Amino acid sequence: MIDFLRGSVAHLENEYVVLDVQGVGYRVFCPNPYAFAKTEGPVVIYIHHHVREDAILLFGFATREEQQLFRKLIDVSGIGPRVALGILGGGTPAHVVTAIYQENITFLTKLPGIGKKTAQRMILDLKDKLDGIGSLGMVTGLFAEPVVEEGEGSYWGEAREALKALGYTDAELDKVWSRMKKDAKPDESADILMKRALQLLFAG
Repeated sequence: MIDFLRGSVAHLENEYVVLDVQGVGYRVFCPNPYAFAKTEGPVVIYIHHHVREDAILLFGFATREEQQLFRKLIDVSGIGPRVALGILGGGTPAHVVTAIYQENITFLTKLPGIGKKTAQRMILDLKDKLDGIGSLGMVTGLFAEPVVEEGEGSYWGEAREALKALGYTDAELDKVWSRMKKDAKPDESADILMKRALQLLFAG
């Protein structure tokens, strides 16, 4: 089974990245393919190799933590790989794990594809199985009232810092935020805002 791939980004779409590994293009479905848009040189994508009767699919992640949480999520009845990808696209491992520990149904049901029954099943099945995943999110006040205004502690502020770490400049981020701000919703997580921003940045 494939555990990780190292190569260069050959192509990006909304749902997947094509990774060129020594001349072979691997289509890898990711929570946020555009996170790899600014990467220069070889990248490492941690893989979940999913085999079913009619397809062999690769799901990829920027960190081991995302890979581990994905594998826990797909063990929950009613959560398939696509829904698990949506969960990781809508919240960081820290946010998702903390919500499960805190039995925060409100947060979980805001994630794509998750209704109340599935959220309850996630808590029941995973609450005692997530040690070591998302530990950075175990902080007081993680689920304070979300805000999308720019500034320290805001969801956009968190997304902005992550984008700066990818190499984007303040000028680029100010420009893209001015385009996004009018449509931003209070319940959009930093990951959702980051994904929208990357799509706009990648499109120019």
